[in-house]
Amino acid sequence: MIYSLTGKTTEIGENFFVLEVGGVGFKVFASHETLRKLMPPNSEIKIFCFLYVREEALELYGFLEEGALKLFEMLNSVAGIGPKTALSILDLGKVENIMAAILEKRAELLTRASGIGRKTAERIILELQNRIKLPESKTLTRAMDVNFEVEEALVGLGYLRSHVKQVLIEMDPKLKTLEERLRQALKELGRSKA
Repeated sequence: MIYSLTGKTTEIGENFFVLEVGGVGFKVFASHETLRKLMPPNSEIKIFCFLYVREEALELYGFLEEGALKLFEMLNSVAGIGPKTALSILDLGKVENIMAAILEKRAELLTRASGIGRKTAERIILELQNRIKLPESKTLTRAMDVNFEVEEALVGLGYLRSHVKQVLIEMDPKLKTLEERLRQALKELGRSKA
């Protein structure tokens, strides 16, 4: 089984990238967040891998952090969750935030992922909550709530959701209140337009 690969990114697609290792190009599926971090191509990286075996194909999924791989594997073990759905859940935010949402039984946070309905979110919570350890889960879910409120407000003002999410991910965690985060996000989005 392939656990990690180190090589050079040669191409970045919509939902995958190509990693060249020793003259062999591996097509690696990844979350949008991972793909964004790989920009621009032609950089040397190490990824953690999950090999998904189907009757007609072998698919390789890649992650920049080992924690993301472990959460992906847990999500993929839930009935009805395949690798593509697990990737969409990872696009919700940082690994610890998603784990916190599961621990705090916050199905509404998980349903924001593409392809996840209420019942599926509840099944994820039921099957994984006892397998996750995270002491600061309440704080993290509060932060997710604030981020989602800021995101919705800014999307309502006409900003692209992908840009807003990026600004929120990179924002200083010391800014905790809705007002602080909204003000800072507006500043950052204003700079990127200039």
